Amino acid sequence: MIGTTISHYEILEKLGSGGMGVVYKAHDTRLKRTVALKFLPPELTRDPEAKQRFIHEAQAASALQHNNICTIHDIDETDDERLFMVMDCYEGESLTSRIATGPMQVKDAVDIAIQVASGLSKAHEKGIVHRDIKPANLFITTNGTVKILDFGLAKLAGGQTRLTKAGSTVGTAAYMSPEQAQGMEVDHRTDTWSVGVVLYEMLTGKLPFRGEHEAAMMYSIVHEEPQGLASVRADVPRSVAAIIKKALQKECSRRYQTMKEMMSDLRAAATPPVDVPKEEKSIVVLPFENLSPDPDQEYFSDGLTEEVISDLSAVRSLRVISRSSAMTFKGTKKKIPEIARDVGVQYVLEGSVRKAGNNLRITAQLIDATNDTHLWAEKYSGTLDDVFDIQEKVSRSIVSALELKLTSTATRKIAERAIENLAAYEYYLKAYHEIWRLTEDSLDRALGYLDTGIEILGENAYLYSARGFAYLMRGSISGESIEYWKKAEASAQKALALSPDFSKALAVLGWICYWQDHTQEGIQFFKRALAIDPSEYTALHGLVATYFWVGKYEAALQLLDGMIQLDPLNPLGHNVRGSILWQKGQRDVAMESFETAYQMDPENRAIQMHYVWALAGSQRLEEAFAIVERSTQKTPENPFTKVGLLLKYGLLKDEKSVARMMSEDFREMCWKSRVYSYMIANVYALLGERQHALDWLEHSVNLGWTNYPRLLDGDPFLEVLRGEERFKRLMERVKKEWEEFEV
Repeated sequence: MIGTTISHYEILEKLGSGGMGVVYKAHDTRLKRTVALKFLPPELTRDPEAKQRFIHEAQAASALQHNNICTIHDIDETDDERLFMVMDCYEGESLTSRIATGPMQVKDAVDIAIQVASGLSKAHEKGIVHRDIKPANLFITTNGTVKILDFGLAKLAGGQTRLTKAGSTVGTAAYMSPEQAQGMEVDHRTDTWSVGVVLYEMLTGKLPFRGEHEAAMMYSIVHEEPQGLASVRADVPRSVAAIIKKALQKECSRRYQTMKEMMSDLRAAATPPVDVPKEEKSIVVLPFENLSPDPDQEYFSDGLTEEVISDLSAVRSLRVISRSSAMTFKGTKKKIPEIARDVGVQYVLEGSVRKAGNNLRITAQLIDATNDTHLWAEKYSGTLDDVFDIQEKVSRSIVSALELKLTSTATRKIAERAIENLAAYEYYLKAYHEIWRLTEDSLDRALGYLDTGIEILGENAYLYSARGFAYLMRGSISGESIEYWKKAEASAQKALALSPDFSKALAVLGWICYWQDHTQEGIQFFKRALAIDPSEYTALHGLVATYFWVGKYEAALQLLDGMIQLDPLNPLGHNVRGSILWQKGQRDVAMESFETAYQMDPENRAIQMHYVWALAGSQRLEEAFAIVERSTQKTPENPFTKVGLLLKYGLLKDEKSVARMMSEDFREMCWKSRVYSYMIANVYALLGERQHALDWLEHSVNLGWTNYPRLLDGDPFLEVLRGEERFKRLMERVKKEWEEFEV
């Protein structure tokens, strides 16, 4: 046929042939372009009904406009009624040729699979199923673009492809799904199976299902499992192996139900490797999954997670992500590399807990997220009596797998049994499970659990310290703060009487001082806690917060990077960073930190307050007021909400609204706090009421407000006061106190 002209197509050369026909390169004399002509075998179109069926299918396929689908321009027939298709002609090679050179690089194979899935997703949306995805029908252009060929041809052939023996492998039957191999009705999920087969072959150079003859091939597809990827090629990431495993489920209901779903996983697997400092070893312990028959046993799996985090935090040469950030991944569908990237670590520990009665089964696996491969995995079975031994084994196994050295302190910490009595220990775990819910009811339940634990065990530093922390949290969300903080202090002191170097109890005392404006004393408690345990995050957070509020910005910034590294998904660190940078004049960078914090927790009223203040100070009033309005609608009685609303009225010069809001009760509440007093001073300054503003500002200083840099030039709302003699005298006093403040 070379050299002949059919219709207005001049045949130039033969490109290839197969079971579905012969392909020629041709010149379109009418439109002056190069095309490909595919002549179909006569037996496929001899039946008039089959011919019409194909034309209908080809018409539908020609309507698919997608970068990964070969464009069909026309369907025509020769004078002797041979049907042919006119398609785009590409420079490149078929995937069959590429695979023949050997197993492909993982990233290249995954990229091809993503492109195939993308094209098929478009087709499936239009109700078109390919039915014959195989390397011969996938063409890779010279620029790396994958083109899917031959839509509709498999349906024309009655859903079956020709079986040709090639060595020990039967031809394209190897890519059929089980339902297709059995002659059953198929849908778009048959394409999912075929993509899984192709991806397996690209990575290994082998087919997952093989046989000497047709019957053996069909039996393997329907009944046998493919050889595990790890045993064929060890460097294939777990995420990619999991995609193939899901795509090759015998039951189509267990495969990916849409190509979009499969494509999403493929893209996640193709994410660039985690980039972490080579000299540092770092890990996140994901929340252990609760596989117990009783969902209420979740407190136990969460407790185990926290205990392992605590053990590993004792290893000074290992950076361990704190509980707060780790718990954000509870129930997540994110892939391991994505999680590692979110928190900037190299290693990830994941596991599960099944607790039924007194029986216990724990699994754990350590993964190197830079290449998504296992470093270590283990299963432990026993009873509740073994829980401490299992916990220690998990921690020691991780240390061993990461080739870390244990100091004597770390060895003692990992081997330590906090609460030997199992009944009391379970109440301890239940209490912390409730504490982290941070509601009045949950904290009351936590206190009840801790009291029960103390009744069972007697005096114990862990139980008393936890009770102190629960009272501290209860006071932070209650209108009766002072009473709860007194109880928190008493419990923490009992813990220290039993164990003078108990860092958690010291951190509780530090926070009590913080909330009661005894900042210098609070710093000493925080420092003592961190000297004993540098990983005591509650103390680290408290020390940074204290330095921030007293205006010791450089001291805060020195600790802040480490704080955010340990707890990157906690918005509070980003919020403090934003506040410091904003007041230091680095407004653009500061706003990025504020926005990060706000996106992480848009309902946190303290974060809202700082963000609103910064937005207003940057003259982004519309954005600031929108946040204030949303907050007012949701929590109108929250003090931070009220102060934000007052700021709005101050900016609008709305004296009547400010006067209306300053009720006796609210005024009294603000008068007790150096922070709220300072904010009210801002509002009156904006209204131009200088003496009222100075009254509140001086009172704030009397309560311990010594933030000299903020008063000097960090707060634009106080500009109207800076020329006042009273303000200047106050500044002299604040400067002296600020300079004498010990950090």
